[in-house]
Amino acid sequence: MEAMSNSSLLSRFAAVGSAAVSDALDRLGLPSGVGGIRPVWGPSAVVGFAVTVGLEPRTDGPSGAHIATTAVEISDDQSVIVVDNQGRTDVSCWGGILSLGAVQRGVRGVVADGVCRDVAEARELGFPVFSRGSIPATARGRLRQRSAGEPVGVAGLTVEQGDVIVADETGLVVVPRVRAEEVAEIATAIVARERAIADEVRAGAPLSQAMDDARLAGENEPVR
Repeated sequence: MEAMSNSSLLSRFAAVGSAAVSDALDRLGLPSGVGGIRPVWGPSAVVGFAVTVGLEPRTDGPSGAHIATTAVEISDDQSVIVVDNQGRTDVSCWGGILSLGAVQRGVRGVVADGVCRDVAEARELGFPVFSRGSIPATARGRLRQRSAGEPVGVAGLTVEQGDVIVADETGLVVVPRVRAEEVAEIATAIVARERAIADEVRAGAPLSQAMDDARLAGENEPVR
């Protein structure tokens, strides 16, 4: 029953997109999302529960498991892997074999505060990768895993394991899991209101009349 509930929740977020979720977060006084982390190949959108990985520069010492492999192994078909590489753009924090392993687990995508490599492999797999760009430089010998399943930072947003991630061509929003139901409800109402406004514009209503700020803001609707 819980899996059905989770699936329904993710479907509601998938139907609205990052902008409406951002507006809903605004109404609740929560962080409204960020730009700059974008799909690295083609149009893409992902919605899922965060599985978090924190990275740091590698120092001398024995080699361990490759970064993010443990996160992939505990993920499932409702997961989005979130990699915190502190915004570094000089070394890849996600590559082709990780994408392959993630696809094998049914993972919905990866969001990285850093850059990736093997873009063509991700595209061929149909695996959504969101990052700050791409670079061929490997993580081997340069990065190590600092944490898995712990809170991480992504472009100033805090992401906890299990938070709802919504990433698309517009940007990235993070919804705290405990607030997800109310955010989804508000975002759904926002989309319905904006569709009604768009219908009026298509029917010839003056833009200034249809796009009244109070109406767009839903000021007549209660904040839950």
